[in-house]
Amino acid sequence: MEDRIRDQLKELADAEGVSLSEYVRDRLLEAVIPVYERESEPGAEPAPETMRLADRQVLALLHRILARVLPEEANDVDGGTAYQLKRAEVIESGFTGEYWREVAGFSTELSKRDCDRVLDILDMFRAITHSIQKLQKDGDPVGEDTAYDLEFQGFDFRDGLEGHMADYVKFLMGEDRWTELRPQLERNDGGNSHHKTLDAYLRMLAEHRRIMDSRGRGFRRDDYWLSKEELDQIAAARVHPSHRG
Repeated sequence: MEDRIRDQLKELADAEGVSLSEYVRDRLLEAVIPVYERESEPGAEPAPETMRLADRQVLALLHRILARVLPEEANDVDGGTAYQLKRAEVIESGFTGEYWREVAGFSTELSKRDCDRVLDILDMFRAITHSIQKLQKDGDPVGEDTAYDLEFQGFDFRDGLEGHMADYVKFLMGEDRWTELRPQLERNDGGNSHHKTLDAYLRMLAEHRRIMDSRGRGFRRDDYWLSKEELDQIAAARVHPSHRG
């Protein structure tokens, strides 16, 4: 591979916050494995066109069991006895046009890679937040513009992937994890950025990783604090290279 092409691939990998080998491997997989074109709304699980007989038997049995244990006045998401028996009839009769009822309300899976990206992004903003607080306490605060650029603004709810990532963040914080970032989300419409942020976060994450890789890793809290210069570097990475002065 020509050095020029390798350098271009490295820039693309850095922009996504992944290694060169991981980036190339993903592009090869995309070329080999056809992308499934969904007809449903972004984020919605498409209805199965067919089911294995064993799966139909299990689903029908579960619907019939639920029909027997639901209270007579039940009227929540599980419906009542008649509703569950209808669901069982659809599965037993093989009415494939009605299989969408089995996945209604389900979301497509958020891949392990994208889940890990969310965790990495949250860890980065945690380090940024504590570093800014430490500098403030030491009497050497960062500027307002830098602090704003380094704030976790959440994800774009309108985008299928970012909206799913936003749901994952909400789930994680519901388990009292990364709660120090909640005030930042509250200042940004509850975590709805109203514009795509993932690409910017990945550029920031790539810069954060370069900074952390350049120093010796330890187990003390001080090992993860960032200086003002390092925070400026991460804030600058938020801007796409084509728009930098």
